[in-house]
Amino acid sequence: MSEALSVTRQVLFDFTASPGSGELSVVGGEAISITNQNVDDGWIEVQNSQGEVGLVPDSHLAAPDLGGNPFTEAESTAAAESPSVEADEIPAYPDLPELSELSFIEPSAPSPTPEPEPHPATPENAPSPVLAPVAPPPALALVPATPMVWNASVATGRHFAQNSTDSKFSRFSKSGLERYLLCTIFGKVKEKVPIYLGDYGPMWSYPETVLECTVSNPKKGKLYGLKSYTEYLVTPNTTNKPVKHKYNHFEWLYNRLLHKFGAAVPVPNLPDKAVRGRSEEEVGKIRLERLQSWMTRMCKHPVISGSNVFQHFLMYKNDADWKLGKRKAEEDEKVGIMIFSTVEPQGPDLESIEIEMKCEKYSRYTKHMNEGIKEIITVCQEHWKRCIGPLAKEYDRIAHAFQIVSNVFDTSGFGGESTLPKALRATANTYEEIAQLVGEQPSLHYVMELNYEYKNFLACIPQTLAVHKTAIDNLKEGDKLVATARISPEERVTLAQRVSTMSYALQAEMNHFHSNRCYDYNKIMYLYLGQQIEFYEAIAAKLKKAQSNFTPTTI
Repeated sequence: MSEALSVTRQVLFDFTASPGSGELSVVGGEAISITNQNVDDGWIEVQNSQGEVGLVPDSHLAAPDLGGNPFTEAESTAAAESPSVEADEIPAYPDLPELSELSFIEPSAPSPTPEPEPHPATPENAPSPVLAPVAPPPALALVPATPMVWNASVATGRHFAQNSTDSKFSRFSKSGLERYLLCTIFGKVKEKVPIYLGDYGPMWSYPETVLECTVSNPKKGKLYGLKSYTEYLVTPNTTNKPVKHKYNHFEWLYNRLLHKFGAAVPVPNLPDKAVRGRSEEEVGKIRLERLQSWMTRMCKHPVISGSNVFQHFLMYKNDADWKLGKRKAEEDEKVGIMIFSTVEPQGPDLESIEIEMKCEKYSRYTKHMNEGIKEIITVCQEHWKRCIGPLAKEYDRIAHAFQIVSNVFDTSGFGGESTLPKALRATANTYEEIAQLVGEQPSLHYVMELNYEYKNFLACIPQTLAVHKTAIDNLKEGDKLVATARISPEERVTLAQRVSTMSYALQAEMNHFHSNRCYDYNKIMYLYLGQQIEFYEAIAAKLKKAQSNFTPTTI
């Protein structure tokens, strides 16, 4: 062993080992001993308390100089013990978790934040971002072939709230929420998030040039000849220089984005690494398309794509630069609820009634949209199964029936019907061709993919809304707290201003969501209906040709 067993690190997120891979399963909050720090490709060899040795991703462990887990001991225990919510019957995307107890964990006793490097994608003296039309949404994600199991505490970084004994508010206070609502000084903010008032209300600030990236050229490799991995090239349009990333790097990025922005921006689940396919080549293709779709969606979000952590993922220079950037991202204090301290709305403070009405409106809408998406997914699945199975066979049966009638008419011996049996046989052939068309008709692939993707989005929104609802409840309690001298009148004013800022962020995010939704559904439905028109026109042409064989006359 290359390191002493006394060197321990804390596990941040659950990791499940693949059978026969040399990996080791670990649980969030667990302390493990480092046995080999020098394993390449983002993996570390560790030993658990039972003496088992194996590989775990470095991204799942707390940095060694941070003093262990950035969560408090109680929070880590809650993360490890909190039950997961089972996935929905429909493949790939989970049911909505309960809202009442979910929250975002803030680091306890954060270390000082080093000065961040200048934004790598912004040239010196470049103009500041201006409000531009909402960027087109990303390419559609492929439907994961295996269901994702929603674990509210580990997979998403969202933990159950802890009872704050010294809270000024009577309700359970979300971890870090009271700190943001009543804090008087936030410190120096480098990554500011402006919000403008656009045609449809508060809007994020969109860059003049939309960030794009390609995920390509997957290559397989092995660590120690045992642990296999796939490496991808990620190429942003800002530099056109590819950087190498493995799947565990994407996992690290997802966890950092969720930890930093999850209270304000619903971050869709990273596509599952486990993929089912008929061949190894198909599995690789599906996995690549999923990662491309997820990265495209992240690039289209102005807040995420402009962040230092995302820019670092796209444009690190070498291994040393990658590790340094990871360390800076993991030491970032403006995460979770404190992300709102970076938000700068350019508008007047909102009234509490308006804030509550907006939040309730979004809650109702997302709930109804989720129900509608479940229905369309179910109907489309049933319809497609019928098209490729029973429906095609029904047309074959019709063809067979016309063939039987044609054979019978051939035996009549009546001289006046010489063309009728032939016309009936042509009709039978037409229905055989229609049966083949029905079995091979344009699939509902794009419609299904779009709805699965939005089901993924909708599964994330309730946690974000839960934070806002708790802030609104605390705002309602403000006057009572002033009357009982638990907070000062000045703190009450600060409380209202902070909740107003949160509402601006929520409205900007929902306007971004709706703009992309309108674009996505318009584009996909136009494509789908165009394919259906071509399909039915082909059937109509065949029926017209069959019809021309018949010559109706009067008796």
